[in-house]
Amino acid sequence: MTVFTDLVAGYGRFREHGWAEERERWATLAQGQSPKVMVIACSDSRTDPAMVFDTSPGEIFVVRNVANLVPPFETGGGRHGVSAALEFAVTQLKVEEIVVMGHGSCGGVHAAMTGRFAQADPGEGGFIAHWIDLLDAARDRVTAEHGIGEDAVHALELETVRVSITNLRSFPFVREAEAEGRLTLHGAWFAIKEGVLWVMGEDGEFAPAV
Repeated sequence: MTVFTDLVAGYGRFREHGWAEERERWATLAQGQSPKVMVIACSDSRTDPAMVFDTSPGEIFVVRNVANLVPPFETGGGRHGVSAALEFAVTQLKVEEIVVMGHGSCGGVHAAMTGRFAQADPGEGGFIAHWIDLLDAARDRVTAEHGIGEDAVHALELETVRVSITNLRSFPFVREAEAEGRLTLHGAWFAIKEGVLWVMGEDGEFAPAV
């Protein structure tokens, strides 16, 4: 089990190898970042986008949250962490592509499917419940077609990607950039057990990456 002391030990290895062997790269990165791709992924400890996509520091701008969700555009109430990161990526960094990556065995999807935290208070699952209610309509569609079971859970994992992409397009600056050809949106789903990345096509269906 990795604990904080293990992380500090890992930092020592990084300083000795990763940083020391690429000092020129780190010196360049210290001057600023210019990633071309933003990845919106789940917070799940098993699905690190940098590892899945084999990228180096500075190459992808990453936002991670429960069930890789993007809320719809809104200006009132609350804090808007995903929206702020999205705004920064599109309007300031000028990323050219956004990838929404879902994954198998997603706890957020399981909670949305089972209603595990419904009616819970903050601190007891209430924050989770209010976040994943973004999937309520998708869950209803999925269960109407697949019932409740493994097929339904998998279908809802794919729906998290479609829902997030739909919500991305509710942001005016995303729509504008996409319409002008400055931004492309992609969907993906990572199968943890098989280690296979599935990519969403223009028809909204997923197929293994080649």
